[in-house]
Amino acid sequence: MYTIVDIETTGNGIKGNKITEISIFKYDGYEIIDEFTSLVNPECEIPYFITGLTGIDNDLVRDAPKLMEIADQILEITKDTIFVAHSVNFDYNVIKNELKTLGLDFTRKKLCTVRLSRKLIPGYNSYSLGKLCSVLGIPLTDRHRARGDAHATTILFQKLLRIEGAEPVFKTFLNARSQETTLPPALPKHVYDDLPATPGIYYFKNAKGKIIYVGKAINIKKRVLSHFYDKATKEIEMCKETADIDYELSGSDLVALLMESAAIKHHFPEYNRSQKRNVQRYGIFSYEDRNGVMHLAFNKIKMAPRPFAIFYTITDCRLYLEEICKAFSLCAKYCHLQENVDSCSHYRIKQCEGICRGNESPKSYNKKVEQAIHSIKDKSDHLIIQEKGRTPSESAFVFIRDGIYAGYGFIEKEIQINKFEDLETFIIRQKNTLETERIIQSFVARNPHKPRQFSKVMDFEHY
Repeated sequence: MYTIVDIETTGNGIKGNKITEISIFKYDGYEIIDEFTSLVNPECEIPYFITGLTGIDNDLVRDAPKLMEIADQILEITKDTIFVAHSVNFDYNVIKNELKTLGLDFTRKKLCTVRLSRKLIPGYNSYSLGKLCSVLGIPLTDRHRARGDAHATTILFQKLLRIEGAEPVFKTFLNARSQETTLPPALPKHVYDDLPATPGIYYFKNAKGKIIYVGKAINIKKRVLSHFYDKATKEIEMCKETADIDYELSGSDLVALLMESAAIKHHFPEYNRSQKRNVQRYGIFSYEDRNGVMHLAFNKIKMAPRPFAIFYTITDCRLYLEEICKAFSLCAKYCHLQENVDSCSHYRIKQCEGICRGNESPKSYNKKVEQAIHSIKDKSDHLIIQEKGRTPSESAFVFIRDGIYAGYGFIEKEIQINKFEDLETFIIRQKNTLETERIIQSFVARNPHKPRQFSKVMDFEHY
C-alpha cells in the first residue's frame, strides 16, 4: 500500500518550514482508495514569493485547521504504507519535523519518484514533475498546489509500476541498505557507491558539471553521506542540486586540508563559506619584567608587540609554548601558561629549573629564553612534513621553504631522495595564503615533532 504525498510550505528550509497545504492519495497499486487534502494554517506569515508561486496567501489559510488539528488524519492515512513523493526527502522531512514539534513520531518507508524515474525511464534532461508530465502525457492541473501535484505524481507512480523490469528496481529501492531514498534525487547511486572510504577532498557538481561545493574528509564516502542526512537548509538545497561527485585522494588529513583550501580558492563554489572571512590571529612575544626576568606571552595580534610567531587560535599558542617550555626547560609561569601562582605546577611541564622558586638566576633563565626565541625565529632551513600516502607504496609530504608553504607532493617509496633537486620534481606548487598558514601552524602546534629540516643532503624517510 502506498500514500502519494505533496505539500506546500512557507519555504524556510526544513526546520523553519511550515506546511500551508497537504494532499495525500492512498493507492493500492491499481487505484486510489482514499484521499486527504487540506489547507493548513502555518501560524506564521507566508512570504510574498511563496504566494506568487502557489497562490496561497495569509487570507486563504487564516481559517484553515492548524497542523495539530489534522495530525491524527495524516498519521492514520499513512499508517502501514510506503510514503511516496517527488523528491521524497523534502516532503517527508518537513512532515516528520512538523509532527515532531507536536510530540508525534513519524517513520515510514520511502520511495522517490525522481530517483525511480531516472532509473526506469533514463535519458531525459530534466526530471522535474512538470517536465515528466509533459513528455509522458500526464495531465497536471493546479501546478504548485498540493492536490494537483500529488494527483499527477500518483499517475506518474502508476506508470513507473507498470514499466517492464520495475519490480526488482522497486525492491532494491525499498531495501533499507540501498540508501536510494537517502541520496539526492539527481545523483546516480553508482557515483556514491564508487566513492572511496579514504582521506581526500570531494567535489559536489550540479547537472551542468559546475562545482558547487568542495569538502575534505578522513573517510570521503562517510562524510559525503553525512551531507545527505543533514537537515540544515543550506545542505538540503545543495544536495537537491547535486548530480555528480568527483574526488581526489590525499593520504592524510593535513594534505586534504591544504588541497581543500586550494580548491575552494580556485573554484569559489557557491555553497562553501568564503575563506575571505576575517580570522583572529594571536602573536607570541617577549618582554622583561621589573625583576629582569624575560617572559614569553601571547595575545591578540593587535595587543602583541613585535610578535615572532603567529597562530590562529589560543589553543595553538598554548600548545606551541608548552613544547617550547619542555624543549628549553622554561617555566610555565613565566610563559603565561599558568597565571596567579607563586611557582609553577603545570601538570604537563616538569622541566622548570626553578626560576619561579628562586633556584635559578634571571641571567641563566634569560639565556634559555633567548635561545628559544632564536629557534622560533630561525626559518632559514627548508622543512618537510611527511605523511601517509594515497597508497601503501607511497608517502606524502608538505614542503615549507624558508618558513613559507610551497606545496605538497607524493613519492613512491622505492624512489630515493638525497638532495633537494630530487624532491623538487615531486612538489605540486601551491600558493601560501592566510588559510594555509593557519592549517600548517595548527598542525605543527599539535604535532611539533613532525616538521623536519631538509638540509642539502638527507634521506627521505618513508612511512
